[in-house]
Parts: sequence; structure tokens; C-alpha cells
Amino acid sequence: MTREGWINLCLALGLLAAPLIAVAADEIFYVTLATKVAIFALAGAGLNLVLGYGGLISLGHAAFFGLGGYAAGILASQAQNYEPIASWPITIEGTTQMPVIWLVAILVSGLAALPIGALSLRTAGVYFIMITLAFAQMIYYFAVSWPAYGGEDGLSFYVRNQFPGLNTLDPLTFFAICYVILMIVLAFCSHLTRSRFGLALEGARQNELRLASVGIRPFRIRLSAFVISGMITGLAGALYADLNRFVSPAMLSWHTSGEIIVFVILGGVARLYGPVAGAMLYIALEFLLGGVSEHWQFLLGLLLLLVVLFARGGLIGLLAGERRHV
Repeated sequence: MTREGWINLCLALGLLAAPLIAVAADEIFYVTLATKVAIFALAGAGLNLVLGYGGLISLGHAAFFGLGGYAAGILASQAQNYEPIASWPITIEGTTQMPVIWLVAILVSGLAALPIGALSLRTAGVYFIMITLAFAQMIYYFAVSWPAYGGEDGLSFYVRNQFPGLNTLDPLTFFAICYVILMIVLAFCSHLTRSRFGLALEGARQNELRLASVGIRPFRIRLSAFVISGMITGLAGALYADLNRFVSPAMLSWHTSGEIIVFVILGGVARLYGPVAGAMLYIALEFLLGGVSEHWQFLLGLLLLLVVLFARGGLIGLLAGERRHV
């Protein structure tokens, strides 16, 4: 195993061990922090697929994160109020079952990513960045002006959704659910990026003309990656809504997109466990420095600047002693 492989293993085991130690020490709050790390790492893994391997800088992934959250919130709140979401032409009921909610969140985010990606990918560079941002802001302002589900005040649902056979109200159980999903998605991303699809995506990032010359259309490869990325980020949004039992337009804002990008850059762009390392570092800084000063993000900005200037491989690249140019 390479040095980076050992680092990835340590990150996976460290994230798993942290809540177990917290429970043993009767510090349940730290279990919630570890769950937040797992969810943010999942969102980062979705973005890393297009940012790291596809070279696409998206400032609109908060749209998929928020759509996944609203899918979870709307389904749960309607089920708890015993009201159907729609009654014509067919009756659509709400639900509190996590597997169903995850599936809906994935589908809704994927369906949103398809037209957004189809339009955005016809541009490049700063134009792509701004178009993805514009789409996210459109969805954000729609949520703000949607009074049926809380508008700018957000939507609360008071009971955590259910998973068959498990007590999801137990913090350690809910962490385990999020952790298993994160590991499954990381394994999927590892397989995907090593497959012919992943090689084609890497080829589209490096040289579009050369890829097209062998009969592969870069647009289709990038669009497929963008949709898959949106689905993963939407799943993370559904889990985050369940963690807080609350969803608001803040999940759709450009600040959220920026935070997800920060996770990826801090941990290491195009590194499989980069989002995990970045989410760990971000949550640790927020917890340790947030109580000291409300301006703790100034120090985060300095750290991000140092990473960009001196550690292009992020935290994992720095520990592995090697660079990855992307």
C-alpha cells in the first residue's frame, strides 16, 4: 500500500473511532460533530468528482445539497402532518423512511443537475463558474419566496426519519448510517475514477481535442460526471437535513458552495479522501476557534492561502510527501 493509502486508512479509522471514544467518555456532542464531518465529506466527495477529476469549478453545488435537504424535509413534514404532497393527477404521500427519502433526494438532485449541467457545460472557465452560481441563486431565491415550506424561516420536522430495524434517534446509530454511506460512496468514486469512464473524464480535463479524436465526446462524459456529482451531493443534503431536523434556504446559498469547495481544497483536490481530511480540519477549526472569536474564518482563509501556495496536494498531499498537479 502507498503512503497515501495508509493515510486514507488512518482517516477512515480515525473518523470511526472518534464517536466511539466520545460515547465511552459520555460526550455525545462529539458524536454529532463526527456525523457532521461524515456528511460534509460526502458532499465534498460529490464535488471532488467534477472539480478534482473533471477540472470543473462549480459554485452551484449548494443547489443539489439544498434540494436533497428540502426533499427530506418536505417528505418528512407532510408525513408527520398526515397530508399528501400532491393529490392530482395521482396522490403522492409523504414518508419518514430514510431509504425512500434518499432515493427521492438522489433523483431530484440528478434531475436538477441534468439541465443545469447541459447548459453550463456549453461554456468554460469563469463563464461555467458564474452560470452554475446563477442557477444555485435562482433556486435559493425560489426557496426564500416559497411560504408553503417556511420561506426564509426554513422548515422544521421534529422527529428524525426512520431506517428499518435501527433507532435513528440514537446519535451513534445515525453516525453509523452516515459513515457507511460515506464509505460506500468513496468506494464507488474510487472504482469510477479508475474505470474507462474515469480515464475519459481525466482525458477531457487534460485535452478535449485528443479525446474527441478517438471518438469520445467530452460533453457527454462531463455531463454524466456532473449529474452523478449532483446526486451524491443531494444525498448528503438529505442526511444533513435529518441531522438537524431542519432545512432552510441557507443550504442553497453560495456560501454553502464555497464551504464545500474549501473542504476539497484543504484535504486535497483529486484525492479520494481529500474531502474527508478537509471536512475534519474545517469542523475542528470551527469548533476550536469558533468559541474564541467570531472571526475564526479569517484564520481559515490564511490556512487556505497557505495550502494553495505551498501545498497544492492539500493536507493529504502534504502528509504523503508528493504533489498532484490538477
